[in-house]
Amino acid sequence: MTENEQSAGPRSREERKRNALRLLESEFDLWAASADAAGVPTLMPLTFLWDGEAVWLSTRPTNPTGANLAASGTVRLCLGTTRDVVHIEGVVTAFTGDELPDGVGDAFAAKDGWDPRKEADRYDFYRVALDNLRAWGTVPELRGRLLMKAGRWLV
Repeated sequence: MTENEQSAGPRSREERKRNALRLLESEFDLWAASADAAGVPTLMPLTFLWDGEAVWLSTRPTNPTGANLAASGTVRLCLGTTRDVVHIEGVVTAFTGDELPDGVGDAFAAKDGWDPRKEADRYDFYRVALDNLRAWGTVPELRGRLLMKAGRWLV
């Protein structure tokens, strides 16, 4: 969001939805927040793929993030800037490289040139089905920031 957009007042919920989808399609990395069974949090930047319905992540299953995603089945994702936030709560399904649906691994690799399937260490993939999505810029946009609830767009 530019300074002019901030001074123009809060964006409509429809504008925020369009912007959230634009960021999902165009950004390369996001922040993934997870926690272990004891509630110890982990926050990591990860490369991602948006397939139009879900977010795909990849990390080693032995990393805290990979272990947490597989064990809990939940994650919180953030992308954008602190003045243009897209915050997603999602449900996770874990896949090994051999279990991936057709085309996902190739699309993931094509997005920014990194193919986790070719790494010496094992990398798993995690499909994040969007459950809730919030988008806001500054305080005036806090009202109405919930744009998706229980996997259904509200706008």
